[in-house]
Amino acid sequence: MERLVTTSQAAQILGLSLQGVHYRIKKEQLKSIKKSGRTYVYISDEMERAASTNKVNVQAVQTPNTTNNSQTQKENEEHIQSIIEVKNEQILLLKDSMKWMKKQYKSEINRLEKNQKRIVKVFNSEIKLLQGAFNEMRTIYKNQPAQIQNIQASQTQQEQNIENKDLNLMTLQEFSVLMKKYNKTQKEIKIIIFKAIQDGDNRFIYNKRDKKLLILKSDFQDLV
Repeated sequence: MERLVTTSQAAQILGLSLQGVHYRIKKEQLKSIKKSGRTYVYISDEMERAASTNKVNVQAVQTPNTTNNSQTQKENEEHIQSIIEVKNEQILLLKDSMKWMKKQYKSEINRLEKNQKRIVKVFNSEIKLLQGAFNEMRTIYKNQPAQIQNIQASQTQQEQNIENKDLNLMTLQEFSVLMKKYNKTQKEIKIIIFKAIQDGDNRFIYNKRDKKLLILKSDFQDLV
């Protein structure tokens, strides 16, 4: 009858070293099976009785003969060779693992570098857009005082005309909603307003003194 035991238990039962058990498994002198990553050995009743008998015989012998010494030396050499082979296999596995980890590390570094370049590109694009908007605003407020007075007077007159004619106005929020229907961002909407004021678009009336913007209703197709 056979039963499954661990390699450590098999070494104890058979009177062998753990390396000796692995060597006999490799040479198919012991039947084994792997479960959940561990190796188990089939031990029969006959093998266990034979191992017990060998232990008794070894203890009974006081002076081993030359033949036994030669056999023992041969087994020791085989055990050492088995240990070396196992260690070599472990070294190969470690080398393969290091190669895989190095490859994964390089891949991750490349991914991070690509993401960094993409972020920098987007950031630079946002900076250019803000610089453009700033330059537009600075150009508007660089006008001469006389021109500013003329614009203010014109704006005042336009406001009076609007009040007199009772024209329809739209809020800045309504204008923003309309522009977003044309897929304009908030930054682009601000630029559109600044440019329209600078170009003297009569639909945009900005009172610098009161900081009030009036917008006449229109479809604004010419601005999109």
